[in-house]
This record gives sequence, structure tokens and C-alpha cells, in this order.
Amino acid sequence: MYRKNLQNLEEWKDRSNRKPLVIRGARQVGKTYLVREFAKQFFAYFIEINFDERMDSRRLFQHQDINQVISYIELVMETPVVPGKTLLFLDEIQKAPEVFARLRYFYEKRPDIHIIAAGSLLDLMLADHSFSMPVGRIEYMYMHPMDFHEFLYAVDAGELVAYITRFQPSDRMPEELNAKLKDYLTRYMYIGGMPASVREYANSLSLRQCAMEMSAILNTLRDDFSKYGKKADPDKLRLVLDAAPNLIGRKVKYSNISREMPLTALKQAVKQLELAGILRRIHHSSGNSVPLKAERKERDFKLLFLDSGLLLHALGLDIVQQLQTQPLLANRGALAEQLVGQEWLHQFAWYELPELYYWNRQKPGTSAEVDYLIQINGRVVPVEVKAGTAGSLKSLHVFASEKRVQAAVRFNMDIPAVDDVVSRIPGMEPCTFRLLSLPLYMVSETKRLLEAALAE
Repeated sequence: MYRKNLQNLEEWKDRSNRKPLVIRGARQVGKTYLVREFAKQFFAYFIEINFDERMDSRRLFQHQDINQVISYIELVMETPVVPGKTLLFLDEIQKAPEVFARLRYFYEKRPDIHIIAAGSLLDLMLADHSFSMPVGRIEYMYMHPMDFHEFLYAVDAGELVAYITRFQPSDRMPEELNAKLKDYLTRYMYIGGMPASVREYANSLSLRQCAMEMSAILNTLRDDFSKYGKKADPDKLRLVLDAAPNLIGRKVKYSNISREMPLTALKQAVKQLELAGILRRIHHSSGNSVPLKAERKERDFKLLFLDSGLLLHALGLDIVQQLQTQPLLANRGALAEQLVGQEWLHQFAWYELPELYYWNRQKPGTSAEVDYLIQINGRVVPVEVKAGTAGSLKSLHVFASEKRVQAAVRFNMDIPAVDDVVSRIPGMEPCTFRLLSLPLYMVSETKRLLEAALAE
């Protein structure tokens, strides 16, 4: 299946100043598949060492001379290590932290060797390590489940990707095409972007088989709890994971997760699930200027689930019945927020740790919340997400008037549109801004289309 990260790996391969690459991402997002496909396309020789399957391979890296290490690898793996022609892949490297520490010597002594490391629970190791980190001598790639474009390619609808990426604000979209894209988007939301689920749907078109794949993935994620370290309590992690799907789209109050579990234990469980990539915190930011992180409030956050398909499966949704009857979902607004969040993660550079933000008014007696804040060309841009074709933008108007924004974005299920809007909030000066309305299947085009809309 096509993965955009393959282009990023090619870019890394050809750089003269590249460093050993560490791929970070949740379990089963396709890290190993990506590296194998990369090796198949660009290298004559491929050496894969999985430390979960071959713990004894750690001994190959004990010698102080990195050239001797390479010789041992060649002898044991019966494959030559040729600069520019061999890719060395160290999988599940969290099982061998001392090997991770030794990556620095590949950079310092043998930068001509292409070496990639990955691990499904790597971030948990990095957060609680006892070795000297190879700071400045490795680089990271952040990997996520498949986005909507990758899903379309997988189901042989790549022509729709070409249309989306060429669309301009001045274009008129036929309603028939909008309906077709909405249908694919609905399937993507329910099937999700986990490669195993997408592959099953692409091969068999069986929604039942997709559901079985998602059930297996969720069970695997739960089974991993025992690998989270000595401080982890599997029962507490399971409790938080079971509660999280019902919290999407809302500011998290720990009391809504559990009133019996100590606050410290709840915070630790959320952090561990975040390090494992299952959950992601969307932090509050005041949104006065960029960078948004400068005004981040650590205590105020919402949650994003790893994947929309897994989210709905965890909620007990029968995707077969849902796609056949398509009744209204009770939590469709939260699902739309989930979709926008997971799609926006793909808009960050592959080497950037992605962070998501939202805004709510902090003044007592008032209620206003903007679903997301994004940074585009030095601007703070408020984003409202609607599950249907209509809905109030009151909170967005409050933010626009308070912060004097020039542009805002609304995601919904209607065709694209650009409007000049005037916010008239009692007690505030009127504020005129350009509102870009995009269908939920065009999250990937936000930056390009907003720049075009502002240039008109």
C-alpha cells in the first residue's frame, strides 16, 4: 500500500548529512512494512534485526569498535554491509536500549551506512531511560495511521486525490462529486487508517473482516500494557483506555474517568497511553500569537484517539450495520473532531513532533470553545468542526473578535466556500475576517487553500 512516508525516507537516504533514523509511532501503524518496502525499492541488500525475536542479537553490538560490530553483523546475517547499497534495520529497538545508545557511533564513525531503528513502545523507553542519549546524533520520523489520501489510493480511488490536490477556491464542485467523496470519507471514518484494517477492506471489501482486524488491534494494544514498565498498572491503563472514547471532543476532567482512582495514578496512566501513541492530548492555548506552545496550559486538554476506526470499534459500533443503514451517530460531532485531528497530524513535517491545540474562554460565566487552533504562515487560525452542513459559529466569532484574526476555517460536510464575515459580539469592536469553509475530506488542503483565499 502507498505510504507518503516513503518519499520522506527517500529524502533522508539522499541527504549527505543524514543521521541514523529512528521511526516513532504507535503499534501497527505500518513502521516495519514501510522500511521493508523502502529497502525493496532502493537498496540491493537488506538486514533486519528484530530484538523482540532475537534478543541474543544484542551481543553483536557490544564491541567498542563499530567496524567490528558491522563485521559481526555481516557474518551472522550472511549479508554484506555495503555503503549506499545496504539498509540496516533495527526493529523493536526498545528491547535493546544499550543498542539504541550505540547509534551515536554509527553517526560518528560510519555515517556512510544507512541505518533505521523503530519500535512500537519506543517512546515509553525514551521517557524513562538510564543510558546516555545520542543527542544530536540521531534524527526522528513521526509516523501515524494512514490518512484519507492513502486510504483512497488503497481502494483504487487515486483519481480523487488528484482532484482534491488541484482544487482551487474559485472552482465549483459538482454535488455528485461531493457526494462521492463524502461516501468515501464515511467509509474511511468507520474503517479507519490502521493498515491491517485498510488492507482487509481493499482486498475483500468485507466490513466484517475489518471489524475483526480492529478488534485484534485493540486486544493487542491492551496486551501490551504488561510491557509498559514496572510503574505501569495494567488495570488502571485498561480503565483509562475504556473511558477515553467517550471523552473525545470534551475537556478532560479526571473525575469523568474515575472517582475512585487516585489523581496521580490517573495522570500517569494518561501519560503512558500517550507515550504508547494510543491517546494524544490536545492542549489549551490562549492563541494570542505564534507559537501556540508558548501559551499552552498543561492542565487543560482534550483527547484524540489513535484512529477513528478503532475509536468507533471501542465504542461498540457495528460498522457493517452503520454503513448499511447510516443512522445518525449520537457522537458524530466528536467523530468529526477526531477525523480533523488525526488528519491534521499529517500536515506537520515528518521530523516534527506534532502538537494540537484548542481554545476556550477562561473568563467566569462565559462559554466559548474553538475546536482547534492552527499555525499557518505566522498566523493563528481558529478552526471550527461541524459534522453536518450547518451549525452555529458563535465561539469562532468570539475568538475572532477577541484576537482580531484575519482568517478562520470551518470544516463541515458541505461544498467548499469562501466568505467575508463580520463578527458582532456585544461589548467588542466588530471584526471582519475571511472564512474558508471546507468539507471534512479536504483537511489536507487547508494551508494551500487558505493562502489562495487570502490572496483573492
